[in-house]
Amino acid sequence: MDKKFLKIREDFPILKQKVNNERLAYLDNAATSQKPQAVLDAIMNFYQNDNANVHRSVYTLGQRATEEYENARIKVQKFINAKDAHEIIFTKETTDSLNLLASTYGEENIQKGDEIVISYMEHHSNLIPWQQLALEKGAILKYIELTADGQLDLADMQNKITDKTKIVALTHASNVLGVTNDIKKMAKIAHAHNAVMVVDGAQAVPHMPVDVQDLNADFYAFSGHKMLGPTGIGVLYGKKQLLEKMSPYQYGGEMIDFVKKYHSTWTEIPWKFEAGTQNIADAIGLGKAIDYLTDLGMEQVAQIEYELVDYALPKLLEVPGLTVYGPKKSNKHNGVISFNLANIHPHDVATAFDMDGVSVRAGHHCAQPLMEYLGVSATVRASFYFYNTKEDVDQLLRAIFETKEFFKV
Repeated sequence: MDKKFLKIREDFPILKQKVNNERLAYLDNAATSQKPQAVLDAIMNFYQNDNANVHRSVYTLGQRATEEYENARIKVQKFINAKDAHEIIFTKETTDSLNLLASTYGEENIQKGDEIVISYMEHHSNLIPWQQLALEKGAILKYIELTADGQLDLADMQNKITDKTKIVALTHASNVLGVTNDIKKMAKIAHAHNAVMVVDGAQAVPHMPVDVQDLNADFYAFSGHKMLGPTGIGVLYGKKQLLEKMSPYQYGGEMIDFVKKYHSTWTEIPWKFEAGTQNIADAIGLGKAIDYLTDLGMEQVAQIEYELVDYALPKLLEVPGLTVYGPKKSNKHNGVISFNLANIHPHDVATAFDMDGVSVRAGHHCAQPLMEYLGVSATVRASFYFYNTKEDVDQLLRAIFETKEFFKV
């Protein structure tokens, strides 16, 4: 392992604390990641030294703020290898990005009888906007089935996508099953039927190299807070030719070209979709998070997470009474591991773990149709990031056995 990874936890102030008098093992990274000091400093520096609105002022602070904000956009562009910085729209988060898309491209291109194809592994953010659009338009919503080990069934996908399909919306990496989907292959299937490919990248961009041009995704959404950045900032990438044809999502300041008494015209992309004062400080914070990840190298980030899963998954599978959902082989499993422990309710498991300093998520993980598909109401979820260690895994395993002992299962 690279030496810089060995000292990485020192960059994250929150990881130095104890919880319930125990060392903190933070394993809820699929929900939100922790923030390095460099990101915290960048946000504070903006407010202390450069705080001004962007694009509107000729004075020095305004020019500095605008430059930092637009530099963050360029960093995002390069990080996901978009062709043009104008293809990067700042939003609140993945949910906002996908709602923007459903309310613009979806509203303008979906008609009665058209098909929208999603899967059973989708987060609600990539399900409800399309569900409601289909209900409003009289379109048909189709679900791709899963294989026995929780992966997308490509044969079923090829059957579900037809020439009536207008949108295929899939997650790049599941927030429950630990599955990473072959988006490049799936986009090829969608495009063969002239459908657009929408990708929820919230669980992918923080954890692996992502190249939107190579994937040939038409739209790709992700959140800053899951990739070391602050909350309240996200990204919608879209191919330029598609974004230019779409109507604005919201109206007001900044997104206009000319405003007359009875009609208005809109400015160019991406600013057409960024009405009002944007989340400037957190866009800058996201830019600094990208600097941090770029310095580490996304290939190394992916490798360290694979090593953690390769260490943890076999041990979890050996625990009597513990059921793991998703692939059982480490080489098919990303850093999200969901499980249930005997007949103990997941909330009780998570509460017991917390007493041992282990932070995990319990619930339906904003994926209720998937829970129904799996035949459970909820699961426990441990999710890793590059600042986690084998010591965190060992602490998780100790918590599991102590919980089993406490509940006598």
